Amino acid sequence: MSHSTAKDLLQEAADHLPEGASVEDAIERLLFLAKIERGKADREADRLVEHDEVKRRLGL
Repeated sequence: MSHSTAKDLLQEAADHLPEGASVEDAIERLLFLAKIERGKADREADRLVEHDEVKRRLGL
């Protein structure tokens, strides 16, 4: 599975913004996409914690 480059993320963020979007809107979208990429990388590297384990750790 390939990971997006910073340039790819920037292009995707720009492509999905409405015409009157602000710089803050663009930054928010870019951060959102970057977090998705980080999550995908964590999944591939088996760095996830199951829901039940999180609840156990939190004493829920």
